[in-house]
Amino acid sequence: MDNDDMEMDSQEKPAQQNGVAEALCSYDTPSYPVLPAIEMDDWQYVMRRTMQEIIPGLYLGPYAAAAKSKMQELKDSGISHIVCVREFRERNLIRPNHPDDFQYLVVEVEDSSMANIIPHFRTVNPFIKFALNNGGKVLVHGSAGISRSVALVIAYIMETYGVTTQEAHKYVQSIRFCSNPNEGFMHQLREYEPIYRAMHVVPRALPSTLPTQKSCKRSLDEDEDYHKGPNKGGKF
Repeated sequence: MDNDDMEMDSQEKPAQQNGVAEALCSYDTPSYPVLPAIEMDDWQYVMRRTMQEIIPGLYLGPYAAAAKSKMQELKDSGISHIVCVREFRERNLIRPNHPDDFQYLVVEVEDSSMANIIPHFRTVNPFIKFALNNGGKVLVHGSAGISRSVALVIAYIMETYGVTTQEAHKYVQSIRFCSNPNEGFMHQLREYEPIYRAMHVVPRALPSTLPTQKSCKRSLDEDEDYHKGPNKGGKF
């Protein structure tokens, strides 16, 4: 191999390596559906005691909306699944009232700025998604329907529609005006933005022109032989 060939070979290798690196680091950004248009209603204080439909099939409200006396109203609204949010010490006060009529998911988390709510997103979001994808409707309620349950609904909207915490919060609050997650939950929701986006990024398929493991090994072996020199069995 003469000097010109050596120089060309040394130039080609970084280019090949860069091509592999670019391919390995290439990702497809997912496309998200558009948030449904909001039909604004004049908010009245009494509405905080009832549930509101945030997006088609997903309702948000207080525990009172799932009371024993509300079973017919829930059925008339098409509710099939209920997310009951409470803390452990509230279990005798906030509990599933209709376990034989609706599918429940009980989430135990304190309404405290120190409580860790992010792990519950990975349970609640699939529960909601499964229900909606199978023709069901979901009610998410806590005690007052103001903080914990709102944070869970915001997280679902963020992950489903690819929006920021601020956008999702504003959207939910425009329908249920009393929505006001505590600052600790809001901080965690902002932290969740890059987390859910990273989970949705899909690696692109590697092009067929990339060297296989065997061809890579052969190239490395040949390169090693070349650098050994003529006194060590190498080729010139």
